[in-house]
Amino acid sequence: MITVTNLAIQFGKRVLYKDVNIKFTPGNIYGVIGANGAGKSTLLRAISGDLEPNKGTIELGPGERLSVLEQDHFKYDNVTVINTVLMGHQPLWNNMQERDALYSKGEMTEEDGNRAAELEEKFAEMDGWNAESDAAQLLSNLGIKEDSHYKMMAELSNNEKVRVMMAKALFGNPDNLLLDEPTNDLDLDTVQWLEEYLSNVEQTVLVVSHDRHFLDAVSTQTVDIDFGKVTVFSGNYSFWYESSQLALRQAQNQKAKAEEKRKELEEFIRRFSANVAKSKQTTSRKKMLEKLNVEEIQPSTRKYPGIIFQMDREPGNQILEVEGLKAVDADGTVLFDNVSFNIEKGQKTVFLSHNPKAMTALFEIINGNREADGGTYKWGITITTAYLPLDNTEFFQSDLNLVDWLSQYGPGNEVAMKGFLGRMLFKQEEVEKKVNVLSGGEKMRCMIARMQLQNANCLILDTPTNHLDLESIQAFNNNLISFKGNILFSSHDHEFINTVADRIIELTPKGTIDKLMTYDDYIYDEQIKEQKTQMYS
Repeated sequence: MITVTNLAIQFGKRVLYKDVNIKFTPGNIYGVIGANGAGKSTLLRAISGDLEPNKGTIELGPGERLSVLEQDHFKYDNVTVINTVLMGHQPLWNNMQERDALYSKGEMTEEDGNRAAELEEKFAEMDGWNAESDAAQLLSNLGIKEDSHYKMMAELSNNEKVRVMMAKALFGNPDNLLLDEPTNDLDLDTVQWLEEYLSNVEQTVLVVSHDRHFLDAVSTQTVDIDFGKVTVFSGNYSFWYESSQLALRQAQNQKAKAEEKRKELEEFIRRFSANVAKSKQTTSRKKMLEKLNVEEIQPSTRKYPGIIFQMDREPGNQILEVEGLKAVDADGTVLFDNVSFNIEKGQKTVFLSHNPKAMTALFEIINGNREADGGTYKWGITITTAYLPLDNTEFFQSDLNLVDWLSQYGPGNEVAMKGFLGRMLFKQEEVEKKVNVLSGGEKMRCMIARMQLQNANCLILDTPTNHLDLESIQAFNNNLISFKGNILFSSHDHEFINTVADRIIELTPKGTIDKLMTYDDYIYDEQIKEQKTQMYS
């Protein structure tokens, strides 16, 4: 349990929030949401003790342990992988170190013997004899192979380090758990494992994430940072989003009577409750809405970018034909081989692979930026494409301001370019910024604005939600659902895939798995699971 009393945090004259009084209780997972800069990560840092609040106190339950998903992936480079995980349970790790020091002495005094007996008793109470095997199991579940468990952390890739830090945070069943962007750099299978793992915990968990499906799957409560306040709502992210949008529409309709508004809100709550009860998501085991009342629902102050993709011309029937395509990585790894497919008009196709380099290689090949190692591809003559690459570094290696940068990619005067940037939530004073100083999120919004100028009838998107906040992801997602052209994309965002894609093509070293179905149907299909095992073996 985590008790926050009269908490206030400000930086200079800027007050993030004050008078925060919340009790986070066991058995609940709190999804923390808010606009960029609202103070989501700051709240977790204050609870962890990494940041001293300006006012107030934060207390854990008596004797409880707090664990945090650390962001410094180089901190443990001189430690073995298995020991890094064991260090996640600090009392157990300290016990192990002291025991080892005592037993390494040539001769033990009577005092040493008594202390060793105390340590052994505490070691057994903390299930120390199973600690190493439990840590190894966590690592394996998170995709770290057994032959890496005794390597030094410095030998691992950044993606592997992320998984080890996750295992460290989860190890030893801490009473309280803080997870800041836990799905970053995890593949879809590992995210699914983490969802299932968290669905069974009875601890107190706070999660900050831009992954809407993950928040929906694990959260029983939503912590919304808005209006300079921190407010807890029953329900997950989708419920918060839909209810805030409903409240916004009601606020804009001044003629609606108070009683009519109340009836509309109550009907919305009933419908949402029924959907949750039928859902396979983990939140169905929680009575998410039993304490909710309609007075809690209010419009959000958040702003959503205006993302609208339009086509200059209607595509013909021939979109893209791929025959026997092959790509090999620089180290000789076969990313995919014997890939053949024909994209039909209007299809929105997601490409999957156990190796994320495979999708990038495919998109680079069909965009003419990379030579295939075998096979051919052919675009239809009516097709125009707009490409959002995974790595956009080369686009921003200049000292142009935002207006001049965007003007390179489409017709229109300065006023029109400022309009596009305004739709992407760049304020008037920001459009004079140099593009080489932009953040990752700002660069991505610029790239999306660039794509909108192209008016293409086929969008190619390599992991498009990277660096975007929840509001931008939601706006992007909504427009792609209604887009009439073709979309070829890859993503780690479950909700993005499930709501946009109507076709799944998985790239493997032995060909493709190609299905016309939703992503949810794809991942739960037992025959497809068997086929995947064969294709990757």
